Amino acid sequence: MKKVLKEVAGIDVAQKELVVSLGRLYENLDIEIISYKVFKNTENGIKYFIDWVASNSNNANSVRYVMEATGVYHEKLAYALDESGFDLSIVLPNKISNFFRTLDINTITDKTASQAIMRFGLERKLDNWNRPKEAYRQLKQLTRERDQIVDQRSMVKNQLHAEKAEAVPNERSLKRIAERIKFLNGQEKEIKMDIATLLKDYPDIMERVKNICTIPGVGELTAVIVLAETNGFELIRNKKQLTGYAGLDVREKQSGTSVKGKPRISKKGNRHLRKSLHLPSLSSVKYNKSHRDLYARIVAKSGIKMKALIAVQRKMLELIFVVDKNKTRFDNNHQQKRTLDANAESILLQTSL
Repeated sequence: MKKVLKEVAGIDVAQKELVVSLGRLYENLDIEIISYKVFKNTENGIKYFIDWVASNSNNANSVRYVMEATGVYHEKLAYALDESGFDLSIVLPNKISNFFRTLDINTITDKTASQAIMRFGLERKLDNWNRPKEAYRQLKQLTRERDQIVDQRSMVKNQLHAEKAEAVPNERSLKRIAERIKFLNGQEKEIKMDIATLLKDYPDIMERVKNICTIPGVGELTAVIVLAETNGFELIRNKKQLTGYAGLDVREKQSGTSVKGKPRISKKGNRHLRKSLHLPSLSSVKYNKSHRDLYARIVAKSGIKMKALIAVQRKMLELIFVVDKNKTRFDNNHQQKRTLDANAESILLQTSL
């Protein structure tokens, strides 16, 4: 009888259902799909799912559960599995999609997706997912709520501009739009107060925010967003992993002499992180000499300002990580002494948006 090395439940998570494939990896590296089933993405459905895994596996406690990070739909299942003490790994969608392309699968369905996730878990050594600390969970919820309100306010302001541009504006419409803007401003103010109150309850996080804010161009809100979206950098081991998580890593396709794609920023990562760094990067270009020089060099060689800003955003995110990990404040004199790695700059200069 062949020895089982690993058992994995690959889960394709949707809003209303969980599509699951359970598989085994044997000592001779053969992979067997044990079973497949669909469950409702509800509390009862999750209970049935856990019981089903227990009845179909050799040892329910040794099964690793693997799923994609799908917005908020996976969180209910993730919390339930974590509370039960199971091994759980949550993988970025771009990693699964890249792995999927290596498989001999022509038809993409929920079933084949769950099987691909299962195989990924069997073939790779994955880190355990840790539940976000309560403080970071609340901060993430608040900052994302504020982001939605800011987007709504921008839309309403555009409506106000369009209404005022009419030949004969409707005064009652203008009044209602102005009231909506005032209401959204009030909600944003409440959220900022909630964030400030929460930070007072966690002095250790407040100290980390203060250290990060010593970086030119980085404000308290940006520092809070970065810490909240990365769970305080808990699973981030290096700068490369961080830029990949944010989708600011460079992707390049090259094969032999005939295929040479242009390097591009992947943008397959946490969009909230990327968005939070846009305005700070504009400020950093003004007040951080190193970033101003980097911006000027890239604009001079490529002529594309957005490419230069993305390079600055990447450097800012790496700098935030270093300052926080070292538990120190930003030293502008030390930063100016450092020179940008020639190879890294060359890649950034060649990168397309």
